[in-house]
Amino acid sequence: MTTAEQTPARTQGPEIPGRSRWTAVSVVALGTFLLVTAEQLPIGLLTSVGSALSVSEGTAGLMVTVPSIVAALSAPLVPMLVGPMDRRLLLLGLMTLMTVSNLVTALAPNFAVLVGSRVLVGVAIGGFWAVAGGLAVRLVTPADVPRATAVIFGGVGAANVFGVPLGTLAGDLAGWRVAFSSLSVLALVTLVALLAVLPGLTASQAIGPKLLLAQFRNPGVRVGIIATALIVFGHFAAYTFVSPVLQRLSGIDESYVGPLLFGFGAAGMIGNFAAGAALSRRVYRSVLMTSVALAVAMPLFLLLGRTVVGGAVLLAVWGLSYGGVSVGLQTWMIKSAPQAVEAASSLWVAVFNLSIGLGALAGGVIVETLTLRSVLWLGGACALLAALTIRTARTDEALR
Repeated sequence: MTTAEQTPARTQGPEIPGRSRWTAVSVVALGTFLLVTAEQLPIGLLTSVGSALSVSEGTAGLMVTVPSIVAALSAPLVPMLVGPMDRRLLLLGLMTLMTVSNLVTALAPNFAVLVGSRVLVGVAIGGFWAVAGGLAVRLVTPADVPRATAVIFGGVGAANVFGVPLGTLAGDLAGWRVAFSSLSVLALVTLVALLAVLPGLTASQAIGPKLLLAQFRNPGVRVGIIATALIVFGHFAAYTFVSPVLQRLSGIDESYVGPLLFGFGAAGMIGNFAAGAALSRRVYRSVLMTSVALAVAMPLFLLLGRTVVGGAVLLAVWGLSYGGVSVGLQTWMIKSAPQAVEAASSLWVAVFNLSIGLGALAGGVIVETLTLRSVLWLGGACALLAALTIRTARTDEALR
């Protein structure tokens, strides 16, 4: 499923001994934990930041929007700009940027400086994720790639379950500047760990516009990109408003929304590792089942989510299903473009992050102009379209 422009990688398969390579995988997972925590932490601190820097909560929301958009742009641009640079040095540089940018956020004297620091956070997120997403094929044997990818993306679920809630709690108790200072310290710890365990990772190939565009001629990559855009767009259009959905539709008291969202994240972690195990056997079937489950779970809220128990159960099912999205689609991209993993991953990360922002934006417009229930229909419809798109790759042997 590769094209003529996808030149063979010079470095394939594991490059370091077994014990060290799994340690490296674990540290990269710590990096993804940090990235997602840094990206989403402002959601819980908008009010306190807005009050301290004299801006509205709507304006403070740029703390979330800006890094998402910048990350989408940085995912393909960073690998292109650094050329053949050793990926170990690149990851170390990006983690240094994350350390400094969060420190600047914590010390920001005004909102303009704070937004500038969040631009740097977006660069670090996009660049790091674009490289880290495809590292499993460089660190472990082919048979272990799905499991290693699940570990790396386990950091995403851990950020939702532990990182963001704990960071928000720290901000509530000690102030938002302390919360961002803590992120800077965690980034520094991750930087030291990466320096200690990550091997040299010679760039497998130079990434340029020609190679990136060539990926769209790969049918498997095209399907993966379209499915990612549909699933992530639909999920965030609905999930952004999950709190009012639980309160108004399921009749759940606001005080229980936080614990239920914690449960959503915990279910997502289970889904992530369950998908990792299933992907080692059947990539196509696993990703298809994830899409179908999401297509059912979100609209089903309108029928079975009208009670406290029904809403809580369906939220857990939703979390379990969405937990398999990142690891499933990243594995899909790896299988579809084995000779151009980094290029395909860069495009995938760009689409993923862009879809987050666009999905949340579309959900807000729909809630304002139509009804809250409409975003659940939209989320389910997008997942269904993704499932139909995935079905077009059912005869592809590389994904069986």
